[in-house]
Amino acid sequence: MPFKNRSEAGQKLARALSKYKDQHPVILALPRGGVPVAGEVAAALNAPLDLIFVRKIGMPFQPELAMGAVVDGDATLIVRNEDIIRNAGIDEMQFNDICNAELAEIERRRQLYLGGRERVNVTCRRAIVIDDGIATGATMRAALRATRMRDPKWLVLAVPVAPSESIVSMREEADEVICLEDYESFDAIGFYYQDFRQISDEEVIEILKRFPPKPRDRDTRCA
Repeated sequence: MPFKNRSEAGQKLARALSKYKDQHPVILALPRGGVPVAGEVAAALNAPLDLIFVRKIGMPFQPELAMGAVVDGDATLIVRNEDIIRNAGIDEMQFNDICNAELAEIERRRQLYLGGRERVNVTCRRAIVIDDGIATGATMRAALRATRMRDPKWLVLAVPVAPSESIVSMREEADEVICLEDYESFDAIGFYYQDFRQISDEEVIEILKRFPPKPRDRDTRCA
């Protein structure tokens, strides 16, 4: 079992990312499971912590199977898994209905977690996108593409565990990919944690409170 829990995974990931400590990185977490991992990295690197709101667009009859993902930001970004959509015979109305439901959940979480908190600026900075693991890669691919649209200087994907195949494909989306454990034969992400309980909304809020935005985090100037 590679990791005791998400906090331990974050501490190990922070050591792998230590070279960025003096480069003023921005840490971006996928809630909810990615937040405890990213919180450890942000603390170790003395970096600001912000969220990327991305939701899987699951199949109507098999929600865990992603037929796409949606990210809400300055502009909504939708990533589609056309092979799954076509093979399952999903029409546009079905896809859009589920997509809109996920956008509503994103908005609920944004208000709950952030309220009026300002976003951290990533333009011309090193952005490190973190989750507790990768399964199909649909949500992470959407998160990376949305972050790329915000014009970071360098885009890093950092996760504790993922399928080897997904890591290879993610190298097309990020400038650097750091994965502590990857496997050719991959089970569910929770298989690689002793404690993989669901993270509550309250835990996300408490972790974010440890990283209040600072004036320099809103600076849009490029060095």
